[in-house]
Amino acid sequence: MRQTLIVLGAMLFLSVSASAQGPVGAGADSHPRTRSGPHPRTAYELTNSQVSLGYQFNRINLTGSPFDTNGLNASFVRYFGRRMGAEAQVGLGFGNTGATTAPPNLTAKSVFAGGGPRLALRGHGPIEPWVHGIVGMEHFRFSQTSGVLGNNTALAAVGGGGIDFRFNPRASFRVEGDWLGSRFFSVNQRSFQVVTGLVFNF
Repeated sequence: MRQTLIVLGAMLFLSVSASAQGPVGAGADSHPRTRSGPHPRTAYELTNSQVSLGYQFNRINLTGSPFDTNGLNASFVRYFGRRMGAEAQVGLGFGNTGATTAPPNLTAKSVFAGGGPRLALRGHGPIEPWVHGIVGMEHFRFSQTSGVLGNNTALAAVGGGGIDFRFNPRASFRVEGDWLGSRFFSVNQRSFQVVTGLVFNF
């Protein structure tokens, strides 16, 4: 009887120890690893395309005495890699020549449209600097249409760069500064522009 109790006690002890340890492979590592889903998008993830829309300020120098215009600027960029892309840009300007023309206080309207390459440092953080060069055509229309100014269209170019500040994977805020070159009246002009606005990444 005593031997039987010893054997039963030993069997009970072994069974409790085995259940406490669990089957081979049990425990934290025994749970099947669930396949993680897609990695969540981050604010610095690269996208293929960008569309921007914003405010444009131009300091125009057509006749040697500069005047200012304010307007809208829109651009589209298609990236073909991490850094290189192709850009198309349109800018609209509205202003007044003040005392810089004769007769003075002419209403001035301008439109620029062109395209060219863009080089950007993307995917390293919330700040994305870039440079670009654009060649296109610029058209000016003044309220005095019969004089030298009137309606004129000429070859123009934009060169400069800016910084995009990422809010999230889809939206950024842009600050841009550019040199503008044009050739109206068979003379070279040098102007500049500042652009700010929103950028949508997709």
